[in-house]
Amino acid sequence: MLKVGILGGGQLGRMLLQAAANYPVETYVMESDEGCPAAHLCHHFVKGDIREYEDVYQFGKGLDAVTIEIESVNDDALAALETEGVKVYPRTAALRIIKSKIRQKQFYASHDISSAAFVVTQSLKDLAQHTDFLPAVHKLSAGGYDGRGVQVIASGEDMGKGFDAPAVLEKKINIHKEIAQIVAVNNKGQTALYPPVDMVFNPQLNLLDYQISPAELTETILWKVEAIALKVVKELKSAGIFAVELFIDKAGDVYVNETAPRVHNSGHHTIEGNYSSQFDMLWRIILDYPLGNTAPILPAAIVNVLGEENHRGIAKYEGLEDVLQMDNVFVHIYGKKETKPGRKMGHVTVLSTDRNDLTYKQSRIRQVLKVVSE
Repeated sequence: MLKVGILGGGQLGRMLLQAAANYPVETYVMESDEGCPAAHLCHHFVKGDIREYEDVYQFGKGLDAVTIEIESVNDDALAALETEGVKVYPRTAALRIIKSKIRQKQFYASHDISSAAFVVTQSLKDLAQHTDFLPAVHKLSAGGYDGRGVQVIASGEDMGKGFDAPAVLEKKINIHKEIAQIVAVNNKGQTALYPPVDMVFNPQLNLLDYQISPAELTETILWKVEAIALKVVKELKSAGIFAVELFIDKAGDVYVNETAPRVHNSGHHTIEGNYSSQFDMLWRIILDYPLGNTAPILPAAIVNVLGEENHRGIAKYEGLEDVLQMDNVFVHIYGKKETKPGRKMGHVTVLSTDRNDLTYKQSRIRQVLKVVSE
C-alpha cells in the first residue's frame, strides 16, 4: 500500500479519491476546510494550508508520493520533499513553470511552441505603455483560476480594468474554437492522449460552461493539436496528467492558451465516457502501472453546474429530479455546502451516439438544473 497525499480537498481531490478506491493506496488529504468535498473520502485528513511551507513539508515527508489538485501550493516545500525521495506529480520544476503565467509564456517562446504574442507588464503604469498591442487579454501572473485574474483589454479606454501587479498581456486571437487536449505521461516518459474536446465558455464568468467530446476537427488540425500538446508535456519533463488548452483561429492555426499540470475540468467526462478516466490514469501513473485505455466508450458532453447569480448561502438544487430522469445522464454533486455566483457546485455528463442529442440534452440541463440558496 503506497501512501499518497493530495494537496487540496476540492472536487478534483474528491474525484481522485473515488477512483483510488480501486487501487492499493492509502490516501491522505490536506486542506484548510474540514468540510471540503474530499475530506470524508480519504483515509487520513490533515488540516493545513497548502500555501505554507511547513504545513506542506510536514504533510508530505512521511508519504511515498504527493500530487496536487490546484497550482497554488508551496513549491519550495515540494522541492524539499523531492530531494528526500518523495515522488511529486507533477515535478516541482514543471509546476513552477506553469503556476506563473509569465514563466509559462516564456517557456512556450523558448521551446518554439505556438502561442499568442505577449508582453510582460509589472503594473498598470507599465500596461498603459502598450496601447499599440491592443486588443489583448491581460492575465495575472499568479493566483488566477476559473476565469479570475483574466481581463480583456479591447482599447485604451479599458486600461483601467487591467491588473496593477505582474501579468502577461497577450495579443487577442480571432478564435474559431477552444480545445482541450489531455495528455498522460508515466515515469518512463510514455504518453497517452485522450480525444480532444470542444470547450464552450460562459462569456460573463469566463469559465467552462459545457463541452463536447470528441472535438469536431479536421484530420490536419487534429494532428497539429496532438503534436503541439505532446511537445508541451515532453519539454516539461514530468510524469503526470496535463491538460493543454488550445485556440484554433479562423485560418486553422493552433496556439497554446494555457496548460494545467493536473486533472482538469475538461476531462470530467472521462469518468463515464472513456475506458480509463483521467482520475484512474493518474493513479496508474503514481503506482507505476501501465497507462490506461483512453479510447471513448461513447461521445460525451459535460455541463458545469454553477451557482446562480444573486444566490449566496446553503445550496439548494432545483430541477435535479428532472435531470436524473434523463437517459444516459450522470450527475456529480461536489458536496459543497454553500453556493455563490459562478461557484462550481457539480457537473453533469451526457453520453450518446448522436451529437445532436448531446447538444440538446446539455442545453436542456442548463435550463433545468439550478443551484440557488435556501
